[in-house]
Amino acid sequence: MKGVITSYDMIVSIFERISFVLQRFDSYTNVPLTTEMTVLLGKIMALILSILALSTNAMKERPIGVYTN
Repeated sequence: MKGVITSYDMIVSIFERISFVLQRFDSYTNVPLTTEMTVLLGKIMALILSILALSTNAMKERPIGVYTN
């Protein structure tokens, strides 16, 4: 059971961090963006999508309930 809790905690931590990043994007909605900042924000969003895709694939291969010590 300990492995399940640890795995769940890691997933929650990842999604909390992604949430913090997305909340910070809100501050950019009223500011004119430079080309460099637009490129950077695009790269960040691409990385977030990659993390979500990797998480989805990992969960399909080994659901949380399957984790053991």
